[in-house]
Amino acid sequence: MSQTKKECLYGKTLTQLQELCARESLPRFAAGQIARWLYVNRVEEIDQMTNLSLAARTRLKENYSLGLDAPLKESISQDGTKKYLFRTCEGQFIESAYIPDGDRATLCVSSQAGCRMGCRFCATGRQGLQHSLSPNEILNQILSIPESKKLTNLVFMGMGEPLDNTDNVLQTLDIITSSWGLGWSPTRITLSTAGVGRNLKRFLDESKVHLAISLHNPFHEEREQIMPIEKSYPIWEIADTLRQYDFTGQRRVSFEYIVMEGLNDSPRHIKELCRLLNGIKCRINLIRFHKIPDSPYFSPSDEKMIRFRDSLTAKGIQTTIRTSRGEDIQAACGLLSTAEKQKNQ
Repeated sequence: MSQTKKECLYGKTLTQLQELCARESLPRFAAGQIARWLYVNRVEEIDQMTNLSLAARTRLKENYSLGLDAPLKESISQDGTKKYLFRTCEGQFIESAYIPDGDRATLCVSSQAGCRMGCRFCATGRQGLQHSLSPNEILNQILSIPESKKLTNLVFMGMGEPLDNTDNVLQTLDIITSSWGLGWSPTRITLSTAGVGRNLKRFLDESKVHLAISLHNPFHEEREQIMPIEKSYPIWEIADTLRQYDFTGQRRVSFEYIVMEGLNDSPRHIKELCRLLNGIKCRINLIRFHKIPDSPYFSPSDEKMIRFRDSLTAKGIQTTIRTSRGEDIQAACGLLSTAEKQKNQ
C-alpha cells in the first residue's frame, strides 16, 4: 500500500466521519453523504462526491485520501482459487485468498501482517508479528480486488489472529454490516480465532458474525505443544465461555481441526472432543494438514479422514471434511506466508 501522511477515508465509521466533518467545518449531514459515496457507490476519487460542495471536496483532498490500493500481485490456482498480495502502509506484505465455489464467492481476509500466536503447523506463525492491520488495510482487501462485487462470504481466516487486533477488526465488521456501510448480513461472515479469551466475550457481545475456533487438539498438554496460546487460554475455558451464549439461532459456532497423522486422530481424541464440546451446539470442520517446510507433521489418508469424520458424527457432533483449495499456489489453510517478504529479507 502506498506511503501517505493523509488519513484514509475508507475504513472510517459513520461516527468518525461525523467527527471529521466537525473538524473540517462541514455540515453534520455530509458524513452520511460521504459514507454513501464510499461504501455504496465505492468512489475512486473524492471529486466523484458530487453532492458535496467544491470547497468541501477541496478541503477533503488536502487532508485525506480514499486509501484504496490494488493488489501488487495475483496468483491463480488450477482449482480457480486466487491469491492476492498487498503491501501494507508499513511496508510489510499480506495475502488474501479468493475462493469461487458455484454460487458462492468467498474471500479469506488477513487481519495482521504475520502472527504472534506461533502455532507449530502454520507457515504464517513462523514470521512472527510485524504489525496489526488498520480497518483501512483490512477493508482494502475486500474492496480493491476485481471480484469485490461478486463476493458472497467473508472469512477472517487469513494471516494473523483477529482477536489480537480486536478494535480494528470490530470496526471493520461494523462498516461491513451497518446499513450506512456495505450492508452485509452478519451471517455471511465468519471470524476464526485460536481462542484469545480476553477478547472473545467482547467479540461475541459486540458482533453477530459466525465464530470458528481453531481447536486441533482437545487435550491441554498436547494442544499446548502445537498451540502456545493454550498456556494462557486453555481450550476448556474457551468452551465454558461459549456455553454462556446461544448458538441455536442464526449465529453459528464451529471448531476447526487440522488432522495430523498419529498426533490428534485417535479414538481417545474423539472421546475427549465429545466431552469438551458437550452442551455446545456446533460443528467440527476437519482440515487436511498442508505440508510446510521442515514440519514433522503429516496428513492422514483420505480413508482415515473419513473414518475420523464418521466416528465423530456417530457420537452426535456434526462433522465435515473441508475441501482444500489453492494448495498449489500456497493459498490453502495455514500456508499464507508471503514469499514476497522472504524475498525482501
